[in-house]
Amino acid sequence: MSAVTAARSATQTAKRVRKPLKHLRRDKNGVPIPHVNIIVRDTQPCRLSDHYYNTVRDDIMYMTYVHEPNPRKPPRQYRALYDAEDPYAKHRYNPPAGGSHWTRTLPPVTTAENVVQLEKIQLHTFVKQSLANRSNLLPAIMAFRAISGESEHQGGRRTTEGVQLVEGRSAIGGWIRPGMPCGVTVDLKGPKMYDFLGTLVEFVLPRMREFTGLVLPAPSATPYSPHAASGVVSFGLPPHYAPLFPQIEVNQDAYPKIHGFHIHFITNAKGVGAQDQARKLLSGFQIPFIRK
Repeated sequence: MSAVTAARSATQTAKRVRKPLKHLRRDKNGVPIPHVNIIVRDTQPCRLSDHYYNTVRDDIMYMTYVHEPNPRKPPRQYRALYDAEDPYAKHRYNPPAGGSHWTRTLPPVTTAENVVQLEKIQLHTFVKQSLANRSNLLPAIMAFRAISGESEHQGGRRTTEGVQLVEGRSAIGGWIRPGMPCGVTVDLKGPKMYDFLGTLVEFVLPRMREFTGLVLPAPSATPYSPHAASGVVSFGLPPHYAPLFPQIEVNQDAYPKIHGFHIHFITNAKGVGAQDQARKLLSGFQIPFIRK
């Protein structure tokens, strides 16, 4: 047998044993489902995340450290509103007398493990036109998906919920009913959170002509209010500032209507002075504050 004949015979044998390709399964939308579990991971470290762990974290620890040489006194025991031995109040919610006192609780002892840090950034908007027609929520959903880059179970991350609809919980004035979609919200965590923060600080805030900084409360404001003890810093962007985001500016004609939205920076700080610690953290990311 010649070499050419042997090669042809081997080729024909290889063609016979080749297995046919399997057709990929498809989901309910007709999109092919890969036969392997594809997980999209970060290709490079997040710049702002490294900035926090290498610079801001040490500075915040130095600025907010409170030395306590002696152990703390035990927390005060508040009297319950109802008698616990009363059979009529056995299965009844028994709050402390005088209301909730969580706003007066002291923050935990300062250590290197509980330095204030960002837990998540929440964006949300209320669309009044959606009460008449829920299709008016589409521009807000499109804008939030473009700004945040989040979608449900994106990249195989099971904890990613993506853009969510806000539904009414109770009837308000006869124009909001329970279960009626009236807004849009999205939670940003991890690298997506720092990417949004970098876009906000480097592209949006410098281009806002009338923006001088987030307004600080007056010196006479009480530090025991729920707002001051929550450790959450919030502010809103009007509709004419939303197109300053590059994701919307590049194709602004694709959005029938631009809506403003609120931004909530949620930190792990709690107790008295928690919001001041959150402001110190945000100032380390170049977010300005001003007192009027």
